Amino acid sequence: MVDYDLLVPYGWTENLARDYLPLLPDGCVPARVLRVDRGECDVAGPSGPMRARCPRADSELHGLCTGDWVCVDAEANVRALLPRRTAIRRSTASRRSEAQTLAANVDTVLICTACDGDVDLGRIERMLALTWESGATPVVVLTKADAAQWIPIEEVRAVAPGAAVVAVSADTSAGLDVLTALLVGTVALIGQSGAGKSTLANALLGAEVFATRAVRSVDQKGRHTTVHRELRPLPGGQTLIDTPGLRGVGLWDAAEGIERTFSDVESLAAACRFDDCAHSTEPGCAVLAALDSGELPRRRLDSYRKLAKENEWMQARTDKRLQAERAKAHREISREVRRLYRDRDSRR
Repeated sequence: MVDYDLLVPYGWTENLARDYLPLLPDGCVPARVLRVDRGECDVAGPSGPMRARCPRADSELHGLCTGDWVCVDAEANVRALLPRRTAIRRSTASRRSEAQTLAANVDTVLICTACDGDVDLGRIERMLALTWESGATPVVVLTKADAAQWIPIEEVRAVAPGAAVVAVSADTSAGLDVLTALLVGTVALIGQSGAGKSTLANALLGAEVFATRAVRSVDQKGRHTTVHRELRPLPGGQTLIDTPGLRGVGLWDAAEGIERTFSDVESLAAACRFDDCAHSTEPGCAVLAALDSGELPRRRLDSYRKLAKENEWMQARTDKRLQAERAKAHREISREVRRLYRDRDSRR
């Protein structure tokens, strides 16, 4: 009989057992992906951590990510991907218009932003949209609070409706107790290089697990220290995924995430005279009225429009790719049908 107690520190619960165990192929056990390398991955199974072979690049299982739950056979081969509950996805720069999964089965996302310099509200809004769309709960973490002359916590709260905002210092432990109380389930850290993610991860883990580096003195920009996504158990019973720094955060099918991030704008839009109001020059536009009165900042509306336009463009690009793939498949089927007819006629 398989004992699943060793999976509990990696996020195994009774609910997962109920959902996943009936899906296991014969001879397989559930395991959680801790880290993915080329062709192999570290997983935590009922017998403890182990090295497993990942599917080939052309397999339908290609794209396994840290945080995934998988089926592993007796020969340490990953045989199947179990259904994801949540997934943090961003668009890639490839022409194939694909999504990149940053982490899977995440419950809480810590959006890390260093507050010892300029805080980019627009980037925070972008990462909030990404997080809300994933199905996880965002927490905005203003790191390096001990080095900040001024912490814009109220300004950040104004652009993060529905999300907790916490200022912390990993060096002095200030605010860590408040942050720890907000951690639920699997926790992922995202943010730019130099935001202090790995330093914060070490503080939460209570050990120097992840390597850290100082920002460049010339431009105060971060250097990539974390190069892999890696999952570790937390002392409080949760699990933690540290991720590499994000230079670009492209949205991928994030309409609902944008709505939640800009719930203040959406609430105003609901009071517009016309249902299809573009908030441009229409009479009776509640959004423009709020803009004129100062209730809605211009920067906030511009950011909303920018992300909505980007998301619409990405969706159109994706639809075109799918249409092209369907057309290609149709052409291949047509060629095969014509070949069969030619072969049939030649045998007569």
